[in-house]
Amino acid sequence: MKKVQKVLGRRGTLFFLVVISAFPPFTTDLYLPALPQMVEIFNTDHTMVNLTLSVYFLMYAFGLLFWGPLSDKYGRKPIMLIGIGIYVIASLLCAASGSIELLIGYRLIQAFGGSAVTVVATAIVKDLYDGREREKIMATILSLVIIAPMVAPVLGAFLLKIASWSMMFVALAVFGLASAGLAMLYEETLEKRYTGSLLQSWGRLAIVIKNPRFISLLCIFSIGPMAMMAFLSAGSYIYIDGFGLTEQQFSYFFAFNAFCAAFGPTIYMRLTKSFLVPSIITFFYAMLAVCGLCTYTFGHMSPWVFACIAAPATIAIIGVRVPGTNLMLNQQEEDTGSAVALIQFFAMICGSIGMVLATLNPEALIESLGIIQFLIGIISCGLWLIVKKRDYVVNKIPSLTE
Repeated sequence: MKKVQKVLGRRGTLFFLVVISAFPPFTTDLYLPALPQMVEIFNTDHTMVNLTLSVYFLMYAFGLLFWGPLSDKYGRKPIMLIGIGIYVIASLLCAASGSIELLIGYRLIQAFGGSAVTVVATAIVKDLYDGREREKIMATILSLVIIAPMVAPVLGAFLLKIASWSMMFVALAVFGLASAGLAMLYEETLEKRYTGSLLQSWGRLAIVIKNPRFISLLCIFSIGPMAMMAFLSAGSYIYIDGFGLTEQQFSYFFAFNAFCAAFGPTIYMRLTKSFLVPSIITFFYAMLAVCGLCTYTFGHMSPWVFACIAAPATIAIIGVRVPGTNLMLNQQEEDTGSAVALIQFFAMICGSIGMVLATLNPEALIESLGIIQFLIGIISCGLWLIVKKRDYVVNKIPSLTE
């Protein structure tokens, strides 16, 4: 650790990073059990309700590009606190929405604020850690963050029993306020700030994009989230409408998937002790393709069969995220905020596309999900095999001795 936080300390810093990294999954997964119910409450269809998810990720993605370069100019802490403030206000507005159109609009604002928190979280990790230690911290954070998808749907289903869907957004506002309290204890980690103008700071995005090594890896590792978000978008309808489960039962199946996913980073770190990182990444992509075939062929048999196929697919996607992000960050010595913004922007955009594709045919959600998983696995694996032996990949992989 380059600089120990005086107030938070090592463990407190890790806890803080886990909390602010949990904004995306907690914000989306908390109200997943209410999606089918919201179709009836707002007298609309699945497509309109799903827009509350897809437009969230779309605005989140563009928000990353807005806030990332600003965090390199003004510092991580002020950008984070501004973002949390916007997030809390928007969450309360979402709770008070009287129509699906208003809810979609307020979700856009909520996403804009939340994106500031996410882009800063990853930038802080690079500010504080290097090499193998950074990879271990990223794996630890990701494993703990996945607790959010385990807890959020269960909490959401509970809130549905004692209150209405709007209470879920009140809970998100409370979560935002608690995060703000931790952020106040955080000490700035950006040592060298960008001194150019405001417009020039956004121009740093173009500088990062011109790095061919960074952009080649970005193209490979950005499409994996498409399969993840496809499952997120279709999951509640498959379990509740397709298999006839209750909202509470769905939350348990979703928590099971998240529980398995939490082992993805741990499995990756253990595999690095015996296998080369490039080979591990190849294995995970191949596993995703195989899971896609199984989803398409056997996923409709029962909710348990579907869940047991979805779990390893999720592990594969999560397992690739740690080495992928670390490799991309290692290609860019400066402009960390801009690099993180681009990494998360393209992941969000591809994820949003996956969410739309998964629900284009409501009568064949499982088959559509299987096709997406298979194609993403095959395409990603093929592209990775092209670059995995290049110097800028091999030389930037942390050694076990670091």
